[in-house]
Amino acid sequence: MKTTFQITFHDWHSFLQSLSEKNTVYLPVKTDENIDYKLYTNDKIDIAYNVAKPVTPLKTFFIPVKENVVIENKNYNKRIIIGIPGCDLKAIEILDEIYLNEVFFDGNYKENRERSILVGTDCYETGENCHCTAYGVEPYPVNNADASLVSMDGKIILTIHTIKGQETLGKIREGFPVTEPSPEILKLVERKREEVKNRLNEQNKLLPDYSKTGRLIKDSGEEIWATYAKTCVSCGACATSCPTCTCFLLIDRPDFEKVRQVDACQYPGFERIAAGEDPLRKKFVRFRNRYLCKYVWKPESFHSIACTGCGRCIDGCIGNISKNKIFIEMNQ
Repeated sequence: MKTTFQITFHDWHSFLQSLSEKNTVYLPVKTDENIDYKLYTNDKIDIAYNVAKPVTPLKTFFIPVKENVVIENKNYNKRIIIGIPGCDLKAIEILDEIYLNEVFFDGNYKENRERSILVGTDCYETGENCHCTAYGVEPYPVNNADASLVSMDGKIILTIHTIKGQETLGKIREGFPVTEPSPEILKLVERKREEVKNRLNEQNKLLPDYSKTGRLIKDSGEEIWATYAKTCVSCGACATSCPTCTCFLLIDRPDFEKVRQVDACQYPGFERIAAGEDPLRKKFVRFRNRYLCKYVWKPESFHSIACTGCGRCIDGCIGNISKNKIFIEMNQ
């Protein structure tokens, strides 16, 4: 299933208003210098279409930062998440592999996935640290989206990809005038895609691809990791902002309650065991361990890639550490 049509901004926002009356709708909203998902309330909010990426990764909608996993969730309303970049849509693949697998099956994750409608968007801009194309990820929706949209010339061009998307967003045809986009508009969309891809390819031309990066990390010595880890403060921002990292603690509470809380491999004591032994006690070892996990161990266990090139780990690093600089230096 794939149908494409266009609608004016005014009618699109009117549709969002009606949609939000019975569903929970999230969109990327610009606030000061940041862009992040916000709950849609009215058309006065500054919706940011075709942005590189919101600050919050998509995973947070399916694996919350903190949740009680034994209290039944009665909130079964549909959740429409609009404006998802290609890197986050790609990241969903490894989460599905892990949490929908019968060995690691997670009922809460499955429920959150099933009640969510994912609407992807093309990136018309590139962040300083975006590098999706270096790992074979397109800067526009390819898979895993129920629908996708672009903003062009005062119109929203909406494409429906799945039955799930049709059941929710296809209703726009019932109450609002929609038209078929002209060949010129569609060609312009394709041209924008190529421009962004070329820009990203040029920006990251020295960066090795995903497979080669894994080999470089596996064969690397301690010196380069010790050098770059000097400014690391073990805050865990890299892991918690990553769209594919999902380590967590399971905390017992009275009355047999269990709370799942996000954890990060950069925290001191992450692998501390009985008698205080900790194989990741040294900071640079923890630092390297994170990338061994993403580029070496995950590919050995799963088909999907564990880094989709969003660059959030670099954006949010307090120590100004760029993993891309590390990998380029290794490659040279």
